[in-house]
Amino acid sequence: MADLVLATDDAGGAEIFASLQGEGPSMGKPVAFIRLSRCNLACIWCDTAYTWRFANEQGGDNRPHRDGVAYEKAANQVKLSPEKAAAKVAALGQKRLVITGGEPLMQCGPLADMLAILPDIEVEIETNGTVRPSAHVDIRVDQYNVSPKLSHSGNAGELALIPERIDFYASDPRAFFKFVVATPDDVDEVDALQREYRIPKDRLFLMAEGVDSITLRDRQMWLSTLCLEKGYRMSDRMHIHLYGDTRGT
Repeated sequence: MADLVLATDDAGGAEIFASLQGEGPSMGKPVAFIRLSRCNLACIWCDTAYTWRFANEQGGDNRPHRDGVAYEKAANQVKLSPEKAAAKVAALGQKRLVITGGEPLMQCGPLADMLAILPDIEVEIETNGTVRPSAHVDIRVDQYNVSPKLSHSGNAGELALIPERIDFYASDPRAFFKFVVATPDDVDEVDALQREYRIPKDRLFLMAEGVDSITLRDRQMWLSTLCLEKGYRMSDRMHIHLYGDTRGT
């Protein structure tokens, strides 16, 4: 049975913690979080670059990021067996588990093994929408939070927006779409994707990009107006207001 590769918290342990969900349709719910390491995309504004942006000599690829920080892989990754990860999640005593990353669906094998040990917990997976879950994972999922990456993320469209994957999630009533936007022009891209893939507007959230309250509030002023005009839902980033841009929150 393969191990899960997790991100680390500030103390160097596995980033498994209890908090309130800060984004999307479950915002405000008390949940357990588990953050897996590694990602197949590289967003220049990513707020968890410590899950993928490792120095080249340490097995990373040093893809571009606006902060320019290359993290030490050994200090920012930890392996746990599915059994140990499940035990840590269960010890938090929460009824719902949010699996995030990085891109968690890159680790479907050990993820399925962990979820098989947690049969009574609701499962929410945060994904960039480029990876299709395995059947053994999918059967355990109650909600997908799908966040396709727009052009301002810095990812090539052929890598970030894979038609068959977007179709797969758009046709699944468990999937909610959450688009990160920094300017009104980004919403034009969302409009085009919504029309092309017929994403139901009641399952589509716009969320301002930002890692501090001032930036989020400034962008939410014009974003709220666009949501009203277009019939989209708006997501805050509640954890940023409560805890700042920190790990384990």
